[in-house]
Amino acid sequence: MAENNQEMTPMEKKVAEQIEYYFSDHNLPRDKFLKEQIQLDDGWVSLETMIKFNRLSRLTTDFKVIVEALKKSQSGLLEIHEDGTKIRRSLEKPLPEVNDEYKDGVKHRSVYMKGFPLDATLDDLKEWLDGKGKIESIQMRRNLQRQFKGSVFIVFDTDASAKQFVQLPDLKYKDNETVVLLKEDYYVKKNEERKQYRAEAKAKAKQEKEEKQKQAEDEEMKSLDEQTGCLLKFSGELEQTSREDFHEIFASHGQIKWIDFIRGAKEGTILFKASAKEALDKATEANGGNLQIKKKDIKWEVLEGDVEKEMLKKIIEDQQETMNKRRGRGGRKFGGRGRGGRRDRDRGGRDQGKTHYQGKKTKFDSEEEEDAAPASPKKRALEAKSEDVDEPAAKQIKTEIKPEIKTENGSEKQ
Repeated sequence: MAENNQEMTPMEKKVAEQIEYYFSDHNLPRDKFLKEQIQLDDGWVSLETMIKFNRLSRLTTDFKVIVEALKKSQSGLLEIHEDGTKIRRSLEKPLPEVNDEYKDGVKHRSVYMKGFPLDATLDDLKEWLDGKGKIESIQMRRNLQRQFKGSVFIVFDTDASAKQFVQLPDLKYKDNETVVLLKEDYYVKKNEERKQYRAEAKAKAKQEKEEKQKQAEDEEMKSLDEQTGCLLKFSGELEQTSREDFHEIFASHGQIKWIDFIRGAKEGTILFKASAKEALDKATEANGGNLQIKKKDIKWEVLEGDVEKEMLKKIIEDQQETMNKRRGRGGRKFGGRGRGGRRDRDRGGRDQGKTHYQGKKTKFDSEEEEDAAPASPKKRALEAKSEDVDEPAAKQIKTEIKPEIKTENGSEKQ
């Protein structure tokens, strides 16, 4: 308890506030070093130890100034030992239990505020906030590089004080416009913004994917329109013939792009990636000069001229219809196993010799398997806390605070 009612000097006020912060409800439960010290001597901590804390040492290392400041303080948080060399938190003000109820209470009396210059210091903020309500804690929010982000969390003594601060009109920091929200409202707003961001990112990724797919399809259509000498027509007794039979015959001689054949039909067409004549000649030579299917004679004809153009036109029209219908179904690919006896396309060199039943719709090499869904936006990294942070409250980073200690050679460590 304060021993006198003398007015505090500005220096004494800063000293008292700093020491009381060290022993506050917000800092003490997380300050490993200070918690260890209070266990050594019935809660007492020597002033010799206290002046090794960085922020206090920058204010003063004079025991008399510290004692005088604490005597004048009206908070009643700290006791001074009779010999004037030690202090401790008052036994009449035990630390609260940090449970869900306590955390919830801290949250409701916390405020988010942004609009501060990035070079502002904690002392700057304390000076500006002086007189705007009883403040227990200020946390300067920092990025992963420990740079001040221009925003803070402020913990007030009561819910009413926090709400009153938020309602202050024209709240500016010097010439800077500010944004002030109750902490709870701030998190609601951020969650909405993150949902919106994820939705926009997903829509953008989908659009980019569709544009890329359309570009590939357009290029495929263009190349197909310019393609010649790659169509092979076949006809004959084909009742027991399947598209797999054609894949087996040409597996080592030419890469099949597409087959137009219905089981039981008398004829059909094969579109190769390269020369149909070359594939036919190689397959015929490999089969002793007589290329049969299931021991049935087949008529093979490499299409040329107007006949070839008409067939390519039909393929292009079928392909365009397929693409339009696929887009109408939200970009879903035709794939997997469908009914046999329909059109087919080869998947590439590694799949030569294998049959892929694609259903009725025509597919070409540009229609690769869909890319994996874009990864959801990364979660924001937890922010590091700095030396100059008056640590707040609930649901902040559970960072173990180490003491601000000076070593014997005068260097500082956190």
